[in-house]
Amino acid sequence: MRPIPARRYLLLDDNLAFTENLAEILRDQGHEVTVTVSGPEALKAITSEKFDAVLTDMRMPTMSGAQFVRELRQIDPGIPAIVATAYSGDDDLQVARNEGLLAIVGKPLPLTRLLALLRTARRNGLVALIEDDEALSDNLSEALRLHGLTVVSAKSILEVARFGAVRPFAALVDLRVPGGAAGEAMSVLATRYPGIPMFVITGHDDAPPLTPVAIFRKPFATSTLLQELERLYASNASTV
Repeated sequence: MRPIPARRYLLLDDNLAFTENLAEILRDQGHEVTVTVSGPEALKAITSEKFDAVLTDMRMPTMSGAQFVRELRQIDPGIPAIVATAYSGDDDLQVARNEGLLAIVGKPLPLTRLLALLRTARRNGLVALIEDDEALSDNLSEALRLHGLTVVSAKSILEVARFGAVRPFAALVDLRVPGGAAGEAMSVLATRYPGIPMFVITGHDDAPPLTPVAIFRKPFATSTLLQELERLYASNASTV
């Protein structure tokens, strides 16, 4: 088995004992880890170092995880972010989702899954997913996540307007979503992110208002869609 390339991670949690334990596991694997206990401390670290991924707690006294991710995106839009929380019903989770999250993991942390997420997380790998079919949206989000890609999703045109300071390298767009005419979501995305490559996913014969990279008719093979995204991501990475 080939060794896992060393990576650099930022951990943020006001429980220092917890973060130090996790940091020790990651360092034993050969990675570099910066441990912080407050949002302002973590943001300061991000301004001076480039990390491959960040893990943040959700509820902290100085700055919430949602506020941290929002400010993080202003400094480093391309960094993959994972939120850890023991409160699955936390209202701030949706705020954090709008900023683009690689994953939300529960506490106590599922260590095997967390290590896999950190290992595969990709910088500048954020995808905007506009789909009102909840089951399909969840399935696509999980498939993208397994490939290290971050997802920011919306089920209506209005929700697209709530996206934070994200910079998607691609968008997956259903032509018919609530809040506007067929194809309007593409126009909204094009205005917000000029030049963004878009993949249409649809079960109808509507003509897209803009030229997409490709059209995937439902039901489609997720693996084929992932291959197209991989090519696009690799093309972008080669120019950086």
